[in-house]
Amino acid sequence: MRMVVVFHRFGAYHHARLRAANAVGPLIALELSGRDTTYRWNRIEGEIEFDQHTLFETQDSQHLSAAVLWRAVREQLDGLGPEVVAIPGIYDKGAVAALRWCRKKRIPCILMSASTQRDAKRHFWREWLKGRLVRCFSSALVGGKPQKEYVVKLGMPPERVFTGYDAVDNDYFSRQAELIRGREQEYRTRHGLPSRYFLSSNRFIPKKNLFRLAQAYAKYRGRVPDPWDLVLLGDGELMPQVERSIRELRLQDCVVLPGFRQYDELPVYYALAGCYIQASTSEQWGLVVNEAMASGLPVLVSKACGCCEALVQEGQNGFSFDPLSVDEMAEKMRMISHGGCDLAKMGQASRDIIANWGCDNFARNLWRAAQCAVERPVINRDPVASAMLHILTTVR
Repeated sequence: MRMVVVFHRFGAYHHARLRAANAVGPLIALELSGRDTTYRWNRIEGEIEFDQHTLFETQDSQHLSAAVLWRAVREQLDGLGPEVVAIPGIYDKGAVAALRWCRKKRIPCILMSASTQRDAKRHFWREWLKGRLVRCFSSALVGGKPQKEYVVKLGMPPERVFTGYDAVDNDYFSRQAELIRGREQEYRTRHGLPSRYFLSSNRFIPKKNLFRLAQAYAKYRGRVPDPWDLVLLGDGELMPQVERSIRELRLQDCVVLPGFRQYDELPVYYALAGCYIQASTSEQWGLVVNEAMASGLPVLVSKACGCCEALVQEGQNGFSFDPLSVDEMAEKMRMISHGGCDLAKMGQASRDIIANWGCDNFARNLWRAAQCAVERPVINRDPVASAMLHILTTVR
């Protein structure tokens, strides 16, 4: 079976997934952009283990016109001649172009999606239109239960939906964390990290809820005699406001802001933390939680995160909380650091849970979705969907 898997840009976790899937069966990976203005990942160096093609080596395809992108995707897929195409969602212009190509050529396609019903405000008319596009796919690979429920609601038959889309290289984070802990003091000194801290890694944008997290952390400090510090990893548009909030809360001496870090630096921050916290008010999944759990950390996860239901077992490997409740967030921080929790046991529970959500699971279910799509392709001649795809690949 000749399968093409499309992504906007390959980060380290895309490569990990694609390597695992390629080990099950040879595939072709199509990267739309060699650059990305949202994620400043370094290019992956070294030998690539799968057949990789990049459309625009020096550009972010999101900044190109839909017509230019449609022509490039069409020509590339014509040349590759796939029997099935895996497409990441229906929002990216390149993904829409790939879906249009599949419909024109009557090639079955797989929807890869992390969306849930609650990760954005839903409007009836938009959901109705979205459903017309979802029904053009022959199968789907999604994150977990909430993601499956949403794509089924949009019109995908449940027997055609497979889970395991949101995966990271568990072995990499587990292995690196153990190596770093073996030289703990050396790494703490080199990176200027406190002896005990909560870690949160985010783009500094509104939905990451960093202001409430800072307020909750300030409350937490008032509730315990010997509080942990807080490390906020990342960067983004809200960095100046976050820094101002930290000053106003008088937290300058106990909140560390290392900025953005590349993939190979992340294990240091996970390995030396006491607990990971994700406070987002909206999150399709939250792959940083996967990384933290693979690194052996207890986790505190907002109930608005798409991964929460699948990955958090209350009291076993961490706790969930309402991201709008500063008081609840502070209390969960107190429970972890001063509530008598066995952190080593909780960290091991995290590793045990995340073992079921690794790249091997992604690979296995991607190929199951591909087989389903090829053996039972959807023939969708919906004129509304055809008109939408034409408009979306020529106008915007």
